[in-house]
Amino acid sequence: MGLRKLSSIRHKGRRVSEIIAQHDKFFRGQEGGARADLEGADLSRADLREVNLSGAILRSANLEGADLRKARLPGADFSGARLRKADLRNTDMTESVLEGADMSEAQASGVEFFRCNLSNVNFHGALLRNTNFRDAVVTGARFSGANLGVAIFRETDLSGADLSGADLSGALLPPGFSAAARKTPV
Repeated sequence: MGLRKLSSIRHKGRRVSEIIAQHDKFFRGQEGGARADLEGADLSRADLREVNLSGAILRSANLEGADLRKARLPGADFSGARLRKADLRNTDMTESVLEGADMSEAQASGVEFFRCNLSNVNFHGALLRNTNFRDAVVTGARFSGANLGVAIFRETDLSGADLSGADLSGALLPPGFSAAARKTPV
């Protein structure tokens, strides 16, 4: 199955393409703009490449299999969202909230998770190479089976995260992080 075009997806009676166009105006401070509220939206398999959803509300949205490559998502709220098997490569999610999101098997290499709330996120089997987790909150996050090669965890408290079975080869870990802690689920 291919990706769905935003003009063919509706949320609360409106085309998602229109909601995003209004959000772009809002972001630019232009008249007629409105913050995108896509809470609970079905955006599964949606083509969201390079879209600007900075500060958008996407709580509990279904983005399974969506293509978000190179999207701008700083400050967006993805609490409880389903991003399973989504393609997030090279997106900027700085200071976004993903608390309780499902990102299992996501393609998320090169993502900027700087200062994100990633509490209780399921990253099982995700591809997270070259990803920046600096200053992120990862308490309760499950990285089991994830590929975290060359990921940056400096200034990140990993004590409450499950890293069992994760590939941490070449990852920049916090000073003093022990090899035993890497394999012990919390």
